[in-house]
Amino acid sequence: MAYKIFEHDPSLLPYKADIELRMANYAQKRTELVGKRGKLKDFANGHEFFGFHKTEDGWYYREWAPAADEVYLTGDMVGWRWLDLKLTPIGNGAFEIFLPGKDALWSGCHVKTIVRHNGDLLERIPLYARRVEQDPSTYVWSAVIVDEPDYEWKNTDFTPEKRPFIYECHIGMAQDKEGVGTYREFIDNILPRIKENGYNTLQIMAIMEHPYYGSFGYQVSSFFAACSRYGTPAELKELIDTAHGMGIAVLLDLVHSHAVKNTAEGINEFDGTVYQFFHEGARGDHPAWSTKLFDYGKNEVLHFLLSNLKFWLEEYHFDGFRFDGVTSMLYHDHGLGVSFSDYSKYFSMNTDTESVTYLQLANALIREVNPKAITIAEDMSGMPGMCLPIKDGGIGFDFRLAMGQPDMWIKLIKEYPDESWDMWRIWCELTGCRAGEKSIGYAESHDQALVGDKTIMFRLCDANMYTSMSKLIEDAVIDRGMALHKMIRFITATAGGDGYLNFMGNEFGHPEWIDFPREGNGWSYFYCRRQWGLAERDDLRYGDLYAFDKAMISLVREADMLKKRPNCLFIDAQAQVIVYERGGYVLAFNFSPTSSYENYRLPVPARGKYTAVLTTDEARFGGFDRISKEATYRSTAEAEGESIRIYLPARTAVCLKKHTAKATKNI
Repeated sequence: MAYKIFEHDPSLLPYKADIELRMANYAQKRTELVGKRGKLKDFANGHEFFGFHKTEDGWYYREWAPAADEVYLTGDMVGWRWLDLKLTPIGNGAFEIFLPGKDALWSGCHVKTIVRHNGDLLERIPLYARRVEQDPSTYVWSAVIVDEPDYEWKNTDFTPEKRPFIYECHIGMAQDKEGVGTYREFIDNILPRIKENGYNTLQIMAIMEHPYYGSFGYQVSSFFAACSRYGTPAELKELIDTAHGMGIAVLLDLVHSHAVKNTAEGINEFDGTVYQFFHEGARGDHPAWSTKLFDYGKNEVLHFLLSNLKFWLEEYHFDGFRFDGVTSMLYHDHGLGVSFSDYSKYFSMNTDTESVTYLQLANALIREVNPKAITIAEDMSGMPGMCLPIKDGGIGFDFRLAMGQPDMWIKLIKEYPDESWDMWRIWCELTGCRAGEKSIGYAESHDQALVGDKTIMFRLCDANMYTSMSKLIEDAVIDRGMALHKMIRFITATAGGDGYLNFMGNEFGHPEWIDFPREGNGWSYFYCRRQWGLAERDDLRYGDLYAFDKAMISLVREADMLKKRPNCLFIDAQAQVIVYERGGYVLAFNFSPTSSYENYRLPVPARGKYTAVLTTDEARFGGFDRISKEATYRSTAEAEGESIRIYLPARTAVCLKKHTAKATKNI
């Protein structure tokens, strides 16, 4: 069979056998799970059978523990006596108990599972627990029964926009207070900001329960439990419902690439064996993250993970997922230290074909449950077909995070003087993508905001941010930082992909790093919050960056600028100028730190009159108003084609719109 992936990229033809193997593996595993015509959504129902379920007559509790000799349930209802409630084996490694009476368990009742394995009694958290809490005095985790009325959804017909403008956020550190923020505070204080700033998609980190707050949610312990630190399941549902009412899609930052190695809090060795969920030996341990790695070739593991996807989509109405750590999943060496310089790196004995099959199954299931859902892969390797439909030989994601972009910006800022920035390198990094595949552009995410790294604004300005962000102080370092911060975000948003991502607070150049409470900082929350007040003070420059971000997002969204890929009109490497067209707009960037160009010839795609609708140099954005938004630029035919003449100041970007019958709107 000739897959469309070869039409998109003929360079893959020498690896035709590898693509065919990819597709054969997927077809075989799917048939193995659901038969020739079965639906994955009818297979992924583990959460509807296992765990705790209330009936008219009482409560059922079922567990999967294939290596267990015996399984018991304990908790508040029996005074924590371990062996009072014994589950009955019902086949295929499953155990069950029925507790008669509706009050046998109650909302808020704390419970645990006791597993007997090879004579040892093991204290465990139920695998399908929907709420897990840590005792503040003993620090011990236990599952908590959730028995609340079904949430009444108000916005049931929500459809995400096709081009996501993503606001990446963390509920706990979204607040100004020195402490853990809540779902309710996020609804009241943060959602209105996101709506006002024009973002149409929320990507929430650290929702799946995790024992260590400082892991940013990337070491998951309970896969079906929403993080209890922020509030209740009903409050998370209200957050998502409220976002939908504002026209904002909500994505879950999903961690299926690995799991926390903890046994007392996590799923590791639940039944006494490593191999219940994970590979044994070295293959089951991530060498860099000190976490456990799933055995994606095992059908029971697929059942657990696919059920998890369906659960978050149906129970909480998430609109899709950003899959974390996809590169780590794709390769046996997890892509560590590998330069993916040629196609052979993608197709070799190093490729984990079972992981590839799981990702295809995951995307297929998600489409069955919600055809409008969005899936994004965090893959730095650029695996061919990552964002092509499965039927075309792809893996099925909608978008790939353009992870090379933030790396490029940080490298330029750290290692190269401004006058040495390579315009061709910037353009190629921002616009390079696989044919037929879509990406999400971003200048920085949460990764660049953590201790040990620095945000773009902090790298540009460093210590001067502590002393010179006042509008009453003239500071060349701050002026440079402000100008480049706006230019970097503007060119990334308009040339860097088919969508755009920003981490909360970075839009206004949030100072300092993110440092979670730990022993080394006296368990302080001072650096684990967002200081929104900085952006709201009239005497500080943060508000200027905030205003620019809002104007930028508004322009790009309202113009539907990302509908088509950018078209390069002109790159002047010596002058450090990049000019391109996207969505009917002409964008010109002068990265030169010192050279402002009078009467600069700017190529345009069509004859007509042009007006500047947005510039990074506007006074309302902390600039110097060196480009008039009132002037009209009439194109003329020159030897190189149609062009206008314009003043293009140093470290400035301008967006121009061709006049139409309707008046051009200034942003």
